[in-house]
Amino acid sequence: MDPRLLRAFVAVAEDLHFTRAAARLYVAQQALSRDVRRLERELGAELFVRTTRQVTLTPDGERLLPHARRVLAAQDDLLAAFAAGQARPLLVDLNSAGLATGRRVLYRARELAPDCELMARYESGLTGAAADLLAGRLDVSFGRFAGLDPALRSGLAQQPVRYEPMAVVLPEAHPLACLPEVPVSALAGETVYAGAGNPRTREWTDLALRLFEGRGIRLAPPLPMAVGDEEFARVMAKTGNPVLAVVDFPPMPGAVRRPLVAPVPLSPVSLVWRKGLVHPGLTALRRAAARTARAEGWLRRPAGAWLPAQDEAAMEAGGGRPEGEERR
Repeated sequence: MDPRLLRAFVAVAEDLHFTRAAARLYVAQQALSRDVRRLERELGAELFVRTTRQVTLTPDGERLLPHARRVLAAQDDLLAAFAAGQARPLLVDLNSAGLATGRRVLYRARELAPDCELMARYESGLTGAAADLLAGRLDVSFGRFAGLDPALRSGLAQQPVRYEPMAVVLPEAHPLACLPEVPVSALAGETVYAGAGNPRTREWTDLALRLFEGRGIRLAPPLPMAVGDEEFARVMAKTGNPVLAVVDFPPMPGAVRRPLVAPVPLSPVSLVWRKGLVHPGLTALRRAAARTARAEGWLRRPAGAWLPAQDEAAMEAGGGRPEGEERR
């Protein structure tokens, strides 16, 4: 039963006047009368005796009134509890402490909604975050939405944030380290690390495999995930392998970061959350993402850039092409 019908009934029952009850509910009198008649049809009972001079409750109306009040009070309690729940901290996964895209969006959201508590965590990988999002253990994450399993995507919503150019991190002694930019073709014959074996970053490894396909670039075998600059530098020095990254990847000791070109491969980044989530912090994040993307041109793609077709479709479905931007 629609609670609106019960609310209409209670208003008329308390005022015993359709015009005053309609004004109290901010609805037209005709709409109020229609709701009362619909409730009477659903219950199979006449609730009011209407004459040109007065409105009175029937015995069925008298019997319904205390039940209707309890139902509406319960609804009000539920809405109040939900509103209170909106004020809880919003947990946002930024994947890695060194990545700038999510961090900048979060900082801007905190400026837009200073009364909201937006808590950050750093646990690397949208694939790993997706299960937590769906289970309600996490509220928001960032990453490559098209790289998720369709079963996971069906329970999640996304807002495109950035087409981030990709880069390669090289040991300082690597022959390609002297170049200001590294053509993708120059990686032919190289073994490049891209998170293989890490179950939390499968979407990134999949993107790497698509980029490497047909270019003679080998995917480095699985390694335990290096945590911290010192461990990253040690593993890189030991293997000598380039690491696939993005242009905002933080500086690492003993290594250089070089953008990839010819073509410029893009890593699509979306803001991702559980469908149905309502929270003022999410609203602030979405507004912050849109404003930052516009200000920084994050959703403009360089001419001739590389992006898998499935990622292009996913980003455009989420609004990833700014209004008026032509396809390139």
